[in-house]
Amino acid sequence: MATKKDLRRLRIKRGIRKKISGTAERPRLSVYKSNTAIYAQLIDDQTGRTLVASDSREINAESKASNVTLAAEVGKKVAEKATAAGISTVIFDRNGYLYHGKVKALAEGAREGGLKF
Repeated sequence: MATKKDLRRLRIKRGIRKKISGTAERPRLSVYKSNTAIYAQLIDDQTGRTLVASDSREINAESKASNVTLAAEVGKKVAEKATAAGISTVIFDRNGYLYHGKVKALAEGAREGGLKF
């Protein structure tokens, strides 16, 4: 059953998605948080394809860092994969989450990795 907090996030998410859309030149960097991991994808909304993806499960096997540090590592990893794919600018989609904590760390990690948004 969806909680009041979940419904609020989905309402905010719909408002964000009305305004932003990713293209092949400037894809959408979408963030998703579950109870156990954080995920980041670069999505081309015109074709409906995921261009690059990374998550904390890839990195968690390598290190036992805190959740915020893992989120920053995911941001750096997705930026590294994006530059390998020839992508330098993105549109950030926080997916209805507050820009705080893990989401902020992921965004800053992506910026450190070389993505511009």
